[in-house]
Amino acid sequence: MLRLAIPVRQRVAVCIWRLATGAPLREVSKRFGLGISTCHKLVLEVCTAIKGVLMGKFVQWPDDIKIEEMKLEFEILSGIQNISGSMYTTHVSIIAPKENITAYFNKRHTERNQKTSYSVTVQGVVDHRGIFTDLCIGWPGSMTNDQVLKKSALFERANRGNLKDIQVVGNSGFPLTDWILVPFTHQNLTWTQHAFNEKVSEVEKVAKDAFMRLKARWSCLQKRTEVKLQDLPVVLGACCVLHNICEMRGEELSEDLRFDLFDDEVVPENIVRSVNALQARDQIAHKLLHHNHAGTNFL
Repeated sequence: MLRLAIPVRQRVAVCIWRLATGAPLREVSKRFGLGISTCHKLVLEVCTAIKGVLMGKFVQWPDDIKIEEMKLEFEILSGIQNISGSMYTTHVSIIAPKENITAYFNKRHTERNQKTSYSVTVQGVVDHRGIFTDLCIGWPGSMTNDQVLKKSALFERANRGNLKDIQVVGNSGFPLTDWILVPFTHQNLTWTQHAFNEKVSEVEKVAKDAFMRLKARWSCLQKRTEVKLQDLPVVLGACCVLHNICEMRGEELSEDLRFDLFDDEVVPENIVRSVNALQARDQIAHKLLHHNHAGTNFL
């Protein structure tokens, strides 16, 4: 009555295939000659192992030495000093949950696609290579970038004073603080402000492109997932760990897998949280123009 245990290599293969293709469980079942429920169980088991064992090793906030390296690389890219990360928040579509359905309702996706959409969020900070250094996974899709940020361990780390003398660049969906640098969003921008936004967008693009590669490699994230809400953080976390492993090993993403990633940005009602940050941003913008670091694509 006892069957041989499914080999580890096959267990991992089932999980990787499911994550990479987003294929329905019935197709995974046929391909590997295993029951549908067994395949479902294996995916969750392997994802749990990846997140539990490997996340602490492959998703780490940088130490002082790596921060200095990142500052240098981001300064080469943008001309802006003290940047230690690029931040972005994406959404992963889900089936309408049975409980708390309004919290997961994604108004922006629904309006754009003309189709009712529910989602969860993934907030990530990446280094200059597009490797995740911080993650906040699983908050409901009705929440804005600003609201998700406040729930994150990164926000707590900043409140404890652990992010002094460094800045993380975000898009217009994030607030301007002493440690978050965002573009100017008001109307009638000056040339200096346009030039600053152009350079900040280059840093923003590092995180956005990283999320594009994440979803391109693990195409289960591009579709409305069948994974239960309570299991989703484990699966999303595993995909992020696997992304980092691919990036660290220099694995190229083929051009045919690339796509345009679109996540709506909602500008916070109170975009500026610090007068000092406002003055510092103005100084950075003027310095960029003064030292000829600013681009002129807006002209």
